[in-house]
Amino acid sequence: MMAMAVCLVAAAAAAQEQWPVHDRNRPLPPVVTPGPAGPPVAPPSDAIVLFDGKGLGQWADAKGQPAKWKVENGYMEIVPKTGGIRTIKGFGDCQLHVEWMAPSPARGTDQDRGNSGVFLMDLYEVQVLDCYGSSTYADGMTAAIYGQYPPLVNACRPPGEWQTYDIVFHRPRFDKNGQVLAPARMTVFHNGLLVHDCDVLTGPTAHKARPPYKMHADKLPLSLQDHDHPVRYRNIWLRELE
Repeated sequence: MMAMAVCLVAAAAAAQEQWPVHDRNRPLPPVVTPGPAGPPVAPPSDAIVLFDGKGLGQWADAKGQPAKWKVENGYMEIVPKTGGIRTIKGFGDCQLHVEWMAPSPARGTDQDRGNSGVFLMDLYEVQVLDCYGSSTYADGMTAAIYGQYPPLVNACRPPGEWQTYDIVFHRPRFDKNGQVLAPARMTVFHNGLLVHDCDVLTGPTAHKARPPYKMHADKLPLSLQDHDHPVRYRNIWLRELE
């Protein structure tokens, strides 16, 4: 099993080698117009509801203090420079549903435009960004597995409209010595369109780097990034798959 894991990570790394991290020559995916935004997707009966629009009791800041983001009208909004927030409870394998909205009117360009991020286990990021009519490096655009995989398509809705991520995440497995038995894998739908199909992660996601795996706990918090932009989130729920 360990040999297979090594092969999977090596194959994923080899697939990335032709494109240095954040290489602006890396081709951008085609634009596909998704269906119209709808009402919040109701959680299934076995879901853990992490945000229902009424409060941030399931969340804390990086120091374990109450989250300082704004809650109103059924959504939470990032208060810039208050820091990211993370769930009080940890999770491993899961199905995650997140709805988010980029600020409108749009401001800025490239990475300075509706930037945030959804981090599985506080380590593995699906990028949140406004790439509707705006471009950036492919592995850092909307719905990218940050620094590793661009999405298969650009399925962005305009800023000011609600967007959805549906993520199936399988955490990495380690042996008692910290060797990888199985790498993390991720499948992502953006606004109902498949944008990652069981992609094998080479390690944690990072800015300007592709670090290797380091042994960590089987369950860690889900986190949302404060990147100084007032991105909104609503209707966040999760199904544990372990």
